Amino acid sequence: MNLPILIAGGGIGGLAAALGLANHGFAVQVLEKAAALGEVGAGIQLGPNAFHAFDWLGVGDTARAMAVYVDQLRLMDALTAEEICHIDLGEEFRARFRNPYAVIHRGELHGVFLRACREHPDVTLRTRAEVVRYEQDGGSVTAVLVDGEAVRGAALIGADGLWSRVRAQLVADGPPRVSGHTTYRSVIPTEHMPAELRWNAATLWAGPKCHIVHYPLQGWKAFNLVVTFHNDAPEPVAGAPATEAEVFAGFRHVHPLAQSIIHHGRDWKLWVLCDREPVQDWVEGRVALLGDAAHPMMQYFAQGACMAMEDAVSLVHAMSTRNDVEDALRAYAAGRLLRTARVQLQSRAIGEHIYHPAGAHAALRDSVMRAKSQTQWRDTLAWLYGGNGLEMSA
Repeated sequence: MNLPILIAGGGIGGLAAALGLANHGFAVQVLEKAAALGEVGAGIQLGPNAFHAFDWLGVGDTARAMAVYVDQLRLMDALTAEEICHIDLGEEFRARFRNPYAVIHRGELHGVFLRACREHPDVTLRTRAEVVRYEQDGGSVTAVLVDGEAVRGAALIGADGLWSRVRAQLVADGPPRVSGHTTYRSVIPTEHMPAELRWNAATLWAGPKCHIVHYPLQGWKAFNLVVTFHNDAPEPVAGAPATEAEVFAGFRHVHPLAQSIIHHGRDWKLWVLCDREPVQDWVEGRVALLGDAAHPMMQYFAQGACMAMEDAVSLVHAMSTRNDVEDALRAYAAGRLLRTARVQLQSRAIGEHIYHPAGAHAALRDSVMRAKSQTQWRDTLAWLYGGNGLEMSA
């Protein structure tokens, strides 16, 4: 009997892996703990590496049709309301990286993969099926669900996020690291966004211990608004309601123009950001980790979903070019470890050295970043945006 590949988690990374594996002839069963398949959150940014992965996974045209293509990455000084620098995302950027930079609603991106998986005869999607542990016998792996059901497969991919139960057994490194940074999210209709700030850009306002991000979504029907404050929050929180007064408390020191963005937010929800230290033990026999289960990262590189999709590409490539499952999983992990560790660690560094400094530290940032030409910016980003998940595959 040909056993399916089991995937714990039906988020973007899990579904991307499921689709890619099914497209290469594998039977796949996705085991999602929630009662329904969906994504919580608002907008996410997609670098050119995301589009490389879309194309490799066969959903490039669908994803492109839903994305909003911004003209710039724009860094503003939240204290003075002056531009620090920008990166042009036009023809020269696209020519260099062979794909655009865009933004999209997280739910829409998840829907691209969900529809493709639902339409694929070799993908089975199960909800209310939380994987709590696994067992191996050398020739197969058994995922044990929260209700005691045992599901047998040829391999188990833990794509079950920051609080992964698969990782808890495989790595056993305890709870995530709490950053002390709190992020508040809102989506506002475009007509409620101050007219002078309706820029076709992914804009970030950097200030002491805080920053604000905004960009258009859903064909310019709305703006995604994300504000982050380094408030030393002591414990994880995910999606809790927040008042405008609570949000505004971390931004009383910034320019009135930057403050005006916050006043237009509605139905705020908060997350206390967490990540983990990079690790090398992603694989145990026929079990491997993917996405946030493998390398949860701060949001500051806007690469969480992109890295998960790259993981999917690398996993599928390894599984489809090797006959031995355990060898394939080791090759997959070996090809992803250093790249994802770099993104994890540099995401932390960006928060400290680029987005949140004050005084002389901020002045040095401004001087260094303003001195770069557009060509130099593209050179700086080439290691990140030129990839699709296969760069280090053997």
